[in-house]
Amino acid sequence: MKDEQSGFLNIKKWAAEDRPREKLLLKGTAALSDTELIAILLGTGTASMSAVDVAKNILKSVDNNLDSLAKLTVKDLMKIKGIGEAKAITIVSALELGRRRKETTTQERPKIATSQDAYELFLGDLIDIPHEEFWILLLNRANRVIKKQQISLGGVHGTVADPKIIFKTALEELASGIIVAHNHPSGNLSPSQQDIDLTKKLKEAGNLMEIKLLDHLIIAGKKYYSFADEGLI
Repeated sequence: MKDEQSGFLNIKKWAAEDRPREKLLLKGTAALSDTELIAILLGTGTASMSAVDVAKNILKSVDNNLDSLAKLTVKDLMKIKGIGEAKAITIVSALELGRRRKETTTQERPKIATSQDAYELFLGDLIDIPHEEFWILLLNRANRVIKKQQISLGGVHGTVADPKIIFKTALEELASGIIVAHNHPSGNLSPSQQDIDLTKKLKEAGNLMEIKLLDHLIIAGKKYYSFADEGLI
């Protein structure tokens, strides 16, 4: 039903999947049009226009060309009906962030080709600490690092690593492979039965979820033990 005074359908009355903010949450940013993304930046419309309508007017003023929109100043945007200073500043700021992102050189993520590569990434976190910690490397299909994260922190004699937490983390980052590691403060590199059992569980769970366990490292000072190198994975 349309608003009797304004003559437009309030966004709040749209179906949830059609409202820009809800649509973004449901379907992701790629599903939104330029108009809808700008409407989210605007937040609100006017008494007679929705935020989407105002966004359409903004794009119409530049012939739907985002490069031309990025060249508009705050004063230029304020000439468009429904755009005040605050909204104009928001749009200019968002477009400036986009421009800066383009200029930023993407740093290539490190690639893990050997157990030594993984060991070197974990070393700074696990060397010379008096208690056990469990860490994980999340990798993409090219074995490049997506993220490194601590999973648990324990005592001198052990730490609990829950496979559910490990794979929850991997799923959230859409990882294709994982490498796990923990330290032995005692300096003993030999895996315990608990270490062996955990490795087996992670391998089996990873196979089911198509997230491959590539290695499990035990780090003791400047030395390490690799389950993969020992043929145990």
